[in-house]
Amino acid sequence: MRLPYSRLLPKKFAHCVAQSATATAFAWVGSGIFFIMRRTSHWLIIVLLAAAGCGQKPAPVVDLASERQRMVKGQLMSRGVHDERVLAAISTVPREEFVPQASRAASYTDQPLPIGYSQTISQPYIVAFMTEQLHPSSSDRVLEIGTGSGYQAAVLAELVAEVYSIEIIEPLAKSAEATLQRLGYKNVHVKVGDGYKGWPEHAPFDAITVTCAPDHVPQPLIDQLKEGGRMIIPVGGFGDQELYLLQKKNGELQRRAVLPVRFVPMAGEAMKK
Repeated sequence: MRLPYSRLLPKKFAHCVAQSATATAFAWVGSGIFFIMRRTSHWLIIVLLAAAGCGQKPAPVVDLASERQRMVKGQLMSRGVHDERVLAAISTVPREEFVPQASRAASYTDQPLPIGYSQTISQPYIVAFMTEQLHPSSSDRVLEIGTGSGYQAAVLAELVAEVYSIEIIEPLAKSAEATLQRLGYKNVHVKVGDGYKGWPEHAPFDAITVTCAPDHVPQPLIDQLKEGGRMIIPVGGFGDQELYLLQKKNGELQRRAVLPVRFVPMAGEAMKK
């Protein structure tokens, strides 16, 4: 026994197919026109009519470039981020390239987004705030601890001479490196390793940014910070963290808390201390 077309279609179309097919048949009879059609053509016409009858609409296209500019004004400038170079960098870097495909439409929302392996990409405001606190200059060499998806590294790459970024989770490091290379960032160097230990082969650094939270400032990072250099780092346990701005002057570290935050904990050696 042949099945009616509505039984062969997905259930959500079945009712509409039946209605559309019936309405179409009456229209043909009423006008005195009879068609002998191949099954394939009949099938396609009924599917199109069913879709139209059910009010199916294509998914809206999100203008991410416009969303990026609205984010800069509505989330960054309105909260006190005013460094023109930092704003220009964030206006340029396509954050949607650094989030999973399923989250692209949310790229410029005011929130962190998951990137896999229990890690997140920070909300745009935190990236902008931390970057601005470093006072980056075009000649700086910056160390980043916690590459994640590579977004922060890309923002820094727009502002400084060289970025050295360390990620302890190898799949994230490889993915970030591939994304950065695809987007043309040739001044970012990514390696898999324990960020607690820094990158002594390329020290000292003009600035260090840390995107995961230890319960204390790692001594290797202090040692690798250049005289006069600045470090921005979250410190504390989950739910009780402060973002600290540190500056090395005359061999001593001056520090001040600048913002309460919530970052993923620093893994590796930091867990043993």
